[in-house]
Amino acid sequence: MKKGQIFEGVIESVDFPNKGKITIEDRVVTVKNGIAGQKVRFSIKKVRKGKAEGIITEVLEKAPDEIAPACRHFGMCGGCTYQNLPYEAQLSLKESQVRKLLDGVCEQYEFEGIKPSPNPFAYRNKMEYSFGDEYKDGPLALGMHKRDSFHDIVNVGECQIVDTDFNTILCAVLAFFSEKNVSFYHRMRHEGCLRHLLVRKGKKMGEILVDLVTTTQESVDMQALAEELLALQLEGKIVGILHTLNDSVADVVQSDETRVIFGQDYFYEELLGLKFRISPFSFFQTNTLGAEVLYETVREYVGQIMDGEADTGKVLFDLYSGTGTIAQVMAKVAKKVIGVEIVEEAVEAARINARLNGLHNCEFIAGDVLKVLDTIEVRPDFIILDPPRDGIHPKALKKIIDYGVERMVYISCKPTSLARDLVVLQERGYRVERVCCVDMFPGTVHTECVVGMRRKHI
Repeated sequence: MKKGQIFEGVIESVDFPNKGKITIEDRVVTVKNGIAGQKVRFSIKKVRKGKAEGIITEVLEKAPDEIAPACRHFGMCGGCTYQNLPYEAQLSLKESQVRKLLDGVCEQYEFEGIKPSPNPFAYRNKMEYSFGDEYKDGPLALGMHKRDSFHDIVNVGECQIVDTDFNTILCAVLAFFSEKNVSFYHRMRHEGCLRHLLVRKGKKMGEILVDLVTTTQESVDMQALAEELLALQLEGKIVGILHTLNDSVADVVQSDETRVIFGQDYFYEELLGLKFRISPFSFFQTNTLGAEVLYETVREYVGQIMDGEADTGKVLFDLYSGTGTIAQVMAKVAKKVIGVEIVEEAVEAARINARLNGLHNCEFIAGDVLKVLDTIEVRPDFIILDPPRDGIHPKALKKIIDYGVERMVYISCKPTSLARDLVVLQERGYRVERVCCVDMFPGTVHTECVVGMRRKHI
């Protein structure tokens, strides 16, 4: 088997996140972006140390349960992978993938299945679109990266995982800059102006924040753009139009300076009866209704452990706390909640939100969990972990374990990172008791996991 060879085969199974397995010549080849049961033609991309990777070039036969995707961009856009499966089949696949990973590292535990998203479509409350071209030297495009491409952009004006307001705003911005002939930022040459369009909308409140991200290499008529956006017929209401300047060479959405062109630089959203003020770059779960399912699950795990009593006198740590949503949801079942988050803007938002909700037992600290834990004098009775996708830094995990709390809840959006960290937690004296998945990202490969752990007593 050599690089460039062409083979045909049937995808036998799909491991997390989207690694299809095909057996050819007594060798397992991994291919991405397929589903079990499809017969595909593929090209060998890499052969190393007995392992082979391939790229699907054509689907020869559909899988038995395959359906027509709801989105016309599916297959070109790199955002969704499983829209050609019925939603029930998506849930079953994700459940089996997580179960396989955790069965490999955990002994006896109760697996409670997967909870569906209340909405499998139009669920996202945030999108970060990129400017570019659909092909080299092609017309201006605004949307998502093409599947398996770093450069090419797909216009996604009919995306199905956002509501129509997102699509209307995207199309209006693209038309505006296409007419003005403003250049996009070339990632390799580091030249050009237009970088990203950030759109956020409250699912409950309907408030919309629009943020255009550019370099300083060209001037942009933001007032004219704002006038066009404010004239759009939308279901929600634009409460803020921003212009963020970013001259970093990294292809990330970040701010050197953000200017308010219209309205304000925040919007409000409701979650489980609490109100949250959200700024452009602060973390907030992208599926609002799904987040309610997730946090209700976490609250049930914590409530059972702490007997649901508000006056238990227990101190709860919410590590990697973002804008403090979990901390505030848990505030009623603890004497004090301390949240730690590295993004200062998110911490300030968390403090504002706690005051907004009349919660006086929440404290939020800005800084790296690894360093901040050394400065907190009070010791926790209970710890909630909700780290970023790559999981917990090994040194930080050691400090967390050294507290010796009786129980912890770990929330993860990447099961492979979760499985790695659970190995360490179990080696250091914790036992996994319960696991539940919540599908926060229908149509995609991702899912959230909630893990309840208890310290073993020998």
